[in-house]
Amino acid sequence: MTDVDYTNNPLHGVGLNQLLTELVEHYGFEILFAYLNINCFKTNPSVQSSEKFLKKTPWAREKVELFYLYKFKNLPRVSSEQFSVAPRERIIPAHQTPGTPAELSLEDAELQREKSAKKAAEFNKPKRPGKPHRKPAEKRYEDAERPRRKPESSGGTDDDPWAKWRK
Repeated sequence: MTDVDYTNNPLHGVGLNQLLTELVEHYGFEILFAYLNINCFKTNPSVQSSEKFLKKTPWAREKVELFYLYKFKNLPRVSSEQFSVAPRERIIPAHQTPGTPAELSLEDAELQREKSAKKAAEFNKPKRPGKPHRKPAEKRYEDAERPRRKPESSGGTDDDPWAKWRK
């Protein structure tokens, strides 16, 4: 094991309960749900129930920890080497210190959600304009011209009931 100093990481020594308490006191459950879209902040919002859910769900816990680091502690984004590392194990350079929490609003959350939806829609577009990625099955062939596979004859008895499923 290597000796790595994580003491500059704002998550070092901070438990999940303390992290949630700080976030809820500053932002509230409504803002947390708007930005993170995790249902534990909308349904039965309490620190205890959210903590219980986040302990069982690693992806949600990581999402909350990233929010804590980059919105609440206002740290600059990480380098490409640290991007794939979990938030608790990231090495924060000594010259980077936590700042004041970012001012967040429900309107900004809605704008951010619309922006990400637009980006996702652009990502799902076909590569070549004008040509769909794949034609739907009903438009590829009419019933009469749909090619059929011919059953293969094995020369013996065929006990496989699925072998002739396309007849």
